[in-house]
Amino acid sequence: MATTQHPAPSRLRAWMLEGLSDMGKGHAQQAQRPEPEPAHQGQRWYRVMCLTGVDYFSTLGYQPGIAALAAGLLSPIATIVLVIVTLAGALPVYRRVAEESPRGEGSIAMLERLLSFWKGKLFVLTLLGFAATDFLITITLSAADASTHLVENPHLNDALHDQQMLITLLLVALLGAVFLKGFLEAIGVAVALVVAYLALNAVVVTVGLWHVITEGHVVTDWSNALTAEHGNVFVMIGMALLVFPKLALGMSGFETGVAVMPHVKGDPGDTEERPTGRIRDTKKLLTTAALIMSCFLITTSFITTLLIPEEDFEEGGPANGRALAYLAHDYLGGTFGTVYDVSTIAILWFAGASAMAGLLNLMPRYLPRYGMAPHWARAVRPMVIVFTLVAFLVTWIFDADVDAQGGAYATGVLVLISSAAIAVTIAARKAGQRNWTIAFAVISAVFLYTTVVNVIERPDGVKIGACFIAGIILISLLSRLLRAFELRVTSVTLDPMAERFVRDMASRKIRFIANEPDNRDKAEYRDKIEQIRQDNDVPGQEDFVFVEVTVTDPSEFEAGLTVHGEVLHDRYRVLTLESSSVPNALAAFLLHVRDTTGRTPHIYFEWTEGSPFANFLRFFLFGQGEVAPVTREVLREAEPDRARRPRVHTG
Repeated sequence: MATTQHPAPSRLRAWMLEGLSDMGKGHAQQAQRPEPEPAHQGQRWYRVMCLTGVDYFSTLGYQPGIAALAAGLLSPIATIVLVIVTLAGALPVYRRVAEESPRGEGSIAMLERLLSFWKGKLFVLTLLGFAATDFLITITLSAADASTHLVENPHLNDALHDQQMLITLLLVALLGAVFLKGFLEAIGVAVALVVAYLALNAVVVTVGLWHVITEGHVVTDWSNALTAEHGNVFVMIGMALLVFPKLALGMSGFETGVAVMPHVKGDPGDTEERPTGRIRDTKKLLTTAALIMSCFLITTSFITTLLIPEEDFEEGGPANGRALAYLAHDYLGGTFGTVYDVSTIAILWFAGASAMAGLLNLMPRYLPRYGMAPHWARAVRPMVIVFTLVAFLVTWIFDADVDAQGGAYATGVLVLISSAAIAVTIAARKAGQRNWTIAFAVISAVFLYTTVVNVIERPDGVKIGACFIAGIILISLLSRLLRAFELRVTSVTLDPMAERFVRDMASRKIRFIANEPDNRDKAEYRDKIEQIRQDNDVPGQEDFVFVEVTVTDPSEFEAGLTVHGEVLHDRYRVLTLESSSVPNALAAFLLHVRDTTGRTPHIYFEWTEGSPFANFLRFFLFGQGEVAPVTREVLREAEPDRARRPRVHTG
């Protein structure tokens, strides 16, 4: 394939785009020179679990307080409902997702495989909008809660009072700066943070339970107040089911758990096609994380509800956004409380790093491949700047308030879990597993109900999600429009017959006829040659080879090109190609012929009838339309040297 010669980039541009490869270059090289890696490389599952844990377990920093605000005295019962839904719903769903996408693609990739053409792309873009909501709110909410722990620390409260917004923005900026310098996923750091954080939480929970047991009136007071407020146990359960959606952010981390699958070591005999050990150990990872989190969710909601006055959970209260830190300071002293604050701030900040890594892994996986992002979207540093600026905006919109961001966070989490549940339901149905299909369908209904209730009660989540979706779709379509004339074929491969045709023509002038196949009978090819001769005044002794492109999925942007040769009616040589775009396929083929033969090929078209604007829309949406001028424009952008550019003739 020909490559366009560009001037050497500036030092700043080179630094910003470091690691950026040309479109398709990696694919082509991989196809030509595969470099096999041992499939069992990685870390043990319990170490990789800590990468999930920095996102999942860090929600303990704010979940008990949000649960108390949402459910009040019902918080422990509502949390039990949350745990049941987690273990009986989300966990089985993501264990199945791990089976279906062992390379960490997740539920979005599963659904992408089920849909094609533009409806599939728009559906994926919508899910990416909610995924962006999830990850970006993870960054901003975690930073906001980390700043809350810092500001509310008794030793720092006077000095940092009313500085939460500034501190939150500084934490987000620090996160962006680290990724700009170059962030390597340090599993060892994640392990240290998670172990320390869970150990400190275990101490707080143990001390809290001890106080609940020794102060017997606490349980009595709570149960009496609960009975007085809600009556009997059935009313309590019913109310808990109603408020459960507000607690749904306690299920965050499952999508991350699947995303980190490639880091799981698995068995020595694992291959990329059959990573049996990796799938098994990822299931262990998901199950262990869910069980640990479930235990902490139940115990922390119980002790915080019983031991912390209700008014302290309110906005501006000392327990708002930091319920467990409140207990740590109150029952274990300022020194332990400060250590707990430091540990919480560290894991919350690292949760933001995990979310940023998730964004940098997710968006470049889809948008550039769809042609819906500029080239630089494949590079880390420009995307870090974009995500950091968006995080600044979200922090400013929500005024660095943990409670205010809970709805948006829960919406992103619930939409992703609902999409995963729907994906595994369809997968089970395709596999003919009737019982699993019914079970996953019920789980899907539960999560869809939870999502709808959360959206109705806290529309902020869907509003900001809709903003992300609208932004992603608008920018994506504009990018696709701007890149419409880009050469987007990753490689060109000719079968033996096609190579024979090209070698034979290389001894004289290479002439191709672009033909839209119709009946493919003898009359079609005879009349086409006669028309081309008359329109372009080509001598009768010159011969031609027909090139026919069949459009497959016009919504695809980049792919390899395979050229097949055949002789029809014992006379006419025809090259057939399949591509998402006729002009791009023809341009890539012509450049390949030029580079392999050293001669300039000529291609002949006839003008397309109809409005040029309508034809351009046909090209943009369906890969056809005004083929001749678009082919020439693609060639012009791909080859700036006019002398080396293949010739396009139109009559």
